[in-house]
Amino acid sequence: MSDDETKILDRPASGRKPAPRAAGESGAAAAALSAPRAPAQPAWLGPVLIVGIVLAALNLRPAITSLGALFEETRTGLGMSGTVAGLITSVPALCFAVFGVTAPRLSRRFGPAAVICAGMAAVAAGLLIRPFADGAAAFLAASALSLAGIALTNVLLPVIVKRYFPDRVGTMTGLYSMALAAGTSLAAAATVPLTAALGGSWRTGLLMWALLALAAVLPWLPIARASRRAARAERAAASDSGEGAGVRADTGPRIVRSRTAWALACYFGLQATGAYITMGWLPQIFRDAGVSASTAGVLLAVTMVMGVPLAFVIPGLAGRMRNQGLMAAVLGLFGLTGYLGLYLAPAGGAWLWALLLGVSNCAFPLVITLIGLRAKSPAGVVKLSAFAQSTGYLISIPGPLVIGTLYQHSGGWDLPLALMAGLLVPQIALGILAGRDRTIEDECGMGD
Repeated sequence: MSDDETKILDRPASGRKPAPRAAGESGAAAAALSAPRAPAQPAWLGPVLIVGIVLAALNLRPAITSLGALFEETRTGLGMSGTVAGLITSVPALCFAVFGVTAPRLSRRFGPAAVICAGMAAVAAGLLIRPFADGAAAFLAASALSLAGIALTNVLLPVIVKRYFPDRVGTMTGLYSMALAAGTSLAAAATVPLTAALGGSWRTGLLMWALLALAAVLPWLPIARASRRAARAERAAASDSGEGAGVRADTGPRIVRSRTAWALACYFGLQATGAYITMGWLPQIFRDAGVSASTAGVLLAVTMVMGVPLAFVIPGLAGRMRNQGLMAAVLGLFGLTGYLGLYLAPAGGAWLWALLLGVSNCAFPLVITLIGLRAKSPAGVVKLSAFAQSTGYLISIPGPLVIGTLYQHSGGWDLPLALMAGLLVPQIALGILAGRDRTIEDECGMGD
């Protein structure tokens, strides 16, 4: 965020200046109260922000799950080997790590709303380009463009929520987590039947999701303009009151010194590994077990759609708990049961295993909520969001690639499923550590 936006974020939601903490501060408080204030935000901004957040969240996964539903057709059409296909499924994590770490700097330079607007434009552009690729390399480059936009939005949506809805962080986090899950499941369920209805080409099936991304750009255009105006007004108000000189935004804690930040980043990485393996390979697991392509897509949709109600419920529950470790452990146990079922009877209990894995994948809304709970300051939230997501996605990069290689060389799913289940054990342990009632500022010896 820019310096001006950070000061806006630090202000209480009511718009009043905070009361002095000691009697000696009364003079400073009086001066602050007499300083000019930036104009209030326009009345339309709140509703448009909600629409913008929901549309942005809807577009955070269709680029991935629509490909998962048509992965076999895409692999055949582009002539991919199993290893190259595994690389394709690793690209989301790589892009999220590489581009996500740039989000704080871009946010300080241009403001988070402008960066999200640009991110949604990148998503739309990549989805428009990649169906016309004539080889794996071009397909990969177009996908990377979309995923770069998703990476920036991943990191900055929690910042937008913290800034504009400071008293409703849990509710708004639940809302955009629910929209994210809805977009994920919609793309998984609708891609195959819509592709068939539009002529059967996998290229057409992937192209249609660009329309949803284009729609998401529209509300962020006025939001970005309003954000820039507010920043300029705040800067002018600070200059008039003599506060502009020498003021620096809080740079936040040194994140690498926090054990909780590392536990949260590693937990994020392992849950992302499981999620992207599921989105990339679950339909193929079912198809290899004798399930039809359309049913396999619906089963993936069932897994994803479980996140729609739970993504709204889990952040609220987590926000009312002092320790969220038990919740992390329960979600992990659901995943262990689902993988065991896929190993023993992949087709016979397919619907049950899809449901169990869907519950387990709700570790994502939990970890996003923990990012807000484990930091006190706005600068801390920005740093923790970027660190946890970028480090976490780096950790998750090898997972889909290893699964694809094991699948190709072992000729079945026994070894891949054993690895997927084994990764849930450290994930549970790290979730318990990340769920402890402490903040990164406390661990780094910083105050509020």
